[in-house]
Amino acid sequence: MRILSVTQSYYPFLEKGGPSVKVRAIARGLAARGHQVTVLTADLGLDEAARQRIGAIREPWGWRAREDAVDTIYLPVLGRYRAITWNRGAYRWCRKNSSAFDIVHIYGLYDLLGPVTAHVRYHEGLPYVVEPMGMFQPIVRNIPLKRLYHRLFGDRVLQEARSVVATSEQERSELAAGGIPCSKIVVRRNGIDVPSRLPEPGEFRKRLDITIDVKLVLFLGRLVQKKCPELAIEAFADWRMETGDKRPAILVLAGPEEESGYVRHLEALANKLGLRGRVLFPGALYEHAKWAAYRDADVFVLPSQNENFGNTAGESVACGTPVVVTDRCGIAPLVEGRAGLAVPFERRAFSAALGRLLDDDPLRSRLRAGCAEVALSLTWEEPLAETESLYSFILAEGRRE
Repeated sequence: MRILSVTQSYYPFLEKGGPSVKVRAIARGLAARGHQVTVLTADLGLDEAARQRIGAIREPWGWRAREDAVDTIYLPVLGRYRAITWNRGAYRWCRKNSSAFDIVHIYGLYDLLGPVTAHVRYHEGLPYVVEPMGMFQPIVRNIPLKRLYHRLFGDRVLQEARSVVATSEQERSELAAGGIPCSKIVVRRNGIDVPSRLPEPGEFRKRLDITIDVKLVLFLGRLVQKKCPELAIEAFADWRMETGDKRPAILVLAGPEEESGYVRHLEALANKLGLRGRVLFPGALYEHAKWAAYRDADVFVLPSQNENFGNTAGESVACGTPVVVTDRCGIAPLVEGRAGLAVPFERRAFSAALGRLLDDDPLRSRLRAGCAEVALSLTWEEPLAETESLYSFILAEGRRE
């Protein structure tokens, strides 16, 4: 099949979070299965070093790079409002090239690349798939600007799609509650792309000067309100108060700051709760550094108020580190009681769960052992096969019509 993946952010822009990693993994996986895969994305700032790293060459439309048999087109950005970019040539590129692809897969909402591509495909009578990637959550789509986006573009993009992909039952329910026909929704979980060789234990602790006798609690992800790192700080403070501050421990909040002043807010909260020097902010961690952090953590926490899946929790499990997640994370049913604990989005419950894992060595050892089994169910093989089958089904339906 000839497949076009459309996404606002893509490699090497890892600071944009999970979508960049996920779309790349799917694109490379489908290419490895023999399909012709092209990614259409925005040039969010390819400097000379980045262009050399990905082997980008200049073309009339922008930059083109090829990695593991995947072609990527980076369209130039003419204007920007927050995360939304206006990409020069997007409409002309789609008009010229859209019909060369059997299927188009649009990842995410609240950008302009998706609506432009969807408009062209629909008016050409050609199929496309939309994967909201957690962006259809009520907490997101009810923001005034997001409601305007849906009135202008989003509702039509979703209505005219042949299929809408959810990554968990939680996201499927949100899509259905938002008016997407159940017959159109397909559930296909995310996968975890783990390096063939993980960093040696101790590397991350050495970097931050954390000795082996100190319990290391890790949060890794974008530092944004949706992921509620405040709850991690509060739970950590509650545990230290209950134990009388007798057990050495450090909370590490690693990730890029997307909201100006947010890290200062988190630092102030930590200081207010008596955690000065006990909460570290090492900044964004990518690739090797990210895996080193997972390896050295005793417990990983994902206290999100809403998460369509929770890739970082899956990555932690793949490294053998048990997790504490809220039951608002799509991955919660996969890890609960097997590789971690899933609890309500509430301070008391999250604090209690974190305390259990830190204080109960046999429980932590059992869940650490269970990580290996859960990790086997988090590979990309099954999601890739399901994606392939979805495309084939849509194309077969089109031929019957």
